[in-house]
Amino acid sequence: MSSIPNIPRPPAHIDPYVTALGAELAVRFLLAFGGAEFYVAKDPKGKALAVEVIGLDGLRALAAVADKLPARVPTAKPWIAKYLLTVDGLSRTDICRKLHATMPTVARWLDDNAPKREGPHPDQLPLL
Repeated sequence: MSSIPNIPRPPAHIDPYVTALGAELAVRFLLAFGGAEFYVAKDPKGKALAVEVIGLDGLRALAAVADKLPARVPTAKPWIAKYLLTVDGLSRTDICRKLHATMPTVARWLDDNAPKREGPHPDQLPLL
């Protein structure tokens, strides 16, 4: 009997993506679109670039929760790093490469005892 690793609990600003898509597709979507503005039509027809990443069903799932999504897709790198470590079993070095982050940064993201930054997360700042 194989054991399925525990998926790290997503932070509040990522939760709508994980709820709509599931953790694996949410990670794929966040890696592809994180940091960019993203609009999803109420009734997507399948011509959007996101269909290549999450499929038409995934895009429709995001459309169903569009009112809960920010205009700019969060990068969510700390949560993705934890996901890649615990679920995909990637090494810290591979996580650095995948997330384009330095080893000290990834180490801080993965260490729950590390001091936290103060102030709002950059993904939660309003668009200018």
